[in-house]
Amino acid sequence: MVALAEISRARTHAVRVGPVVVGGGAPVVVQSMTNTDTADIDATVAQAAELFRAGSELVRITVDRIEAARAVPAIRERLEVLGLDVPLVGDFHYNGHRLLDEVGELGPALAKLRINPGNVGFGAKRDRQFEQMIETAMRFDKPVRIGVNWGSLDQDLAAHLMDANAGRPDPQPADFVLREALVRSALDSAAHAEKMGMSGTKIVISAKVSRVQDLVAVYRELARRSSYALHLGLTEAGMGIKGIAATTAGLSLLLQEGIGDTIRASLTPRPGESRTGEVRLCQEVLQSLGLRSFAPQVTACPGCGRTTSTVFQELAERIENFLQRQMPLWRSKYPGVETLDVAVMGCIVNGPGESKHADIGISLPGTGESPTAPVFIDGHKATTLRGPHIAEEFQRIVEDYVARRFAPGPAPGPVSMDEVDA
Repeated sequence: MVALAEISRARTHAVRVGPVVVGGGAPVVVQSMTNTDTADIDATVAQAAELFRAGSELVRITVDRIEAARAVPAIRERLEVLGLDVPLVGDFHYNGHRLLDEVGELGPALAKLRINPGNVGFGAKRDRQFEQMIETAMRFDKPVRIGVNWGSLDQDLAAHLMDANAGRPDPQPADFVLREALVRSALDSAAHAEKMGMSGTKIVISAKVSRVQDLVAVYRELARRSSYALHLGLTEAGMGIKGIAATTAGLSLLLQEGIGDTIRASLTPRPGESRTGEVRLCQEVLQSLGLRSFAPQVTACPGCGRTTSTVFQELAERIENFLQRQMPLWRSKYPGVETLDVAVMGCIVNGPGESKHADIGISLPGTGESPTAPVFIDGHKATTLRGPHIAEEFQRIVEDYVARRFAPGPAPGPVSMDEVDA
């Protein structure tokens, strides 16, 4: 299925956004959005840097008024001083045409412009103001995302399609017509941009909704009816487990079909919670589907009546935290380390088998079992740990394994018992 998804994804246009390629068979790109007041340069630089360091490959910022527009070039410069090549996407609604015209440095400072055809203007002004933004994008050679939203749909188009549907002998349900309005709004706006001279390789489109089944239906239609690169995400997904579950369901269904070139998780963070959670979720979805690798994975036993001890839970958490702490160094020092698979299991039922399937794994004793912990490396039992320092010893074995396997140079030979016990 992954090979099929890669073939399907290659059918979309490749769009270059700063140093990042979206679509055209490139790996699915993770993006996020700041929630700071963009006019607050310090706060926006800090959050954009945090998101970028967490793995967000595109960072979108709100450009809603003149103070925010004037701040964007300074934000761009401050990030460059920090050595961070963060592609900034300007999020425009209602007045983007005016802000881009009044602040000449704004367009060049952005890697992409986000335009919502549902509120770029109203009545006779709509086409003219949309065209102004497309002309600005072409003048500065910037790509655009034409982003339609369920909550800000072009009401004239929706009303027209509703009226036409009402006159049919077999009218469709209202939700069907609204989904068609989303698709038509995105595709008609993209066609308008191309008619003005913008290349399809400069256009990303999206049609955001807040229900999973609507998302799947709309994006299947967009993929069927166009070759534009697709920005995929469930808008206003919600907070906590609800938002994570809905986002994962929607993204996974479509990504598995090869639909989606860049993704965002629109999670509502809890008060004081880091914004980077949405980046981590996107990475976990892509890694779970086998589409990309970002960090070593820890396979851990959920626990049952055989594992009344919390030792395996504590060790799994300790190893996961250890891997996260090491990744900033390992990512540059050990190419490919993000594909590492570690297993921390809790009893004899599945422990040895899961440990053998991992690159390196440990099977801890369950309730009533012998107080020993066999360690498996590359599918073979390498040693057995005992005593009060199992966690420290296993952590050292993991670190040694990473250094041996992923250090640049000739591939290491098999690990011997003597090397592990040394």
